[in-house]
Amino acid sequence: MFAGIGGFRSGLEKAGHECVGYIEWDKYARKSYQAIYNTEGEFTANDIREVKGIELPDVDLWTFGSPCQDISIAGKQKGIVKGGRSSMFFEVIRCLKERIRGGEDVTYHTYHGEC
Repeated sequence: MFAGIGGFRSGLEKAGHECVGYIEWDKYARKSYQAIYNTEGEFTANDIREVKGIELPDVDLWTFGSPCQDISIAGKQKGIVKGGRSSMFFEVIRCLKERIRGGEDVTYHTYHGEC
């Protein structure tokens, strides 16, 4: 998620891991990523806001370098909630929660003694 040009992927592959997908909205970063890595057949998406967590592949590890412009001292410091870019962190959490829950309303089951 927020793959950029593949820094996390590079390190993980050097450590012996296999990457099975990526999400990146910047068209230039995507082109670079696809030129550097063989991504044929991998899960991919352009915009994390359009991804349903249940669509994510079943894997042991997800990495993400969420945009930090809104929380960086060098940025406008709008914060993680009000910042348009840094708030994408919450999209990662949404996707992972959906993935873990399998799309179910776990809160309902918990309050009704089913979990």
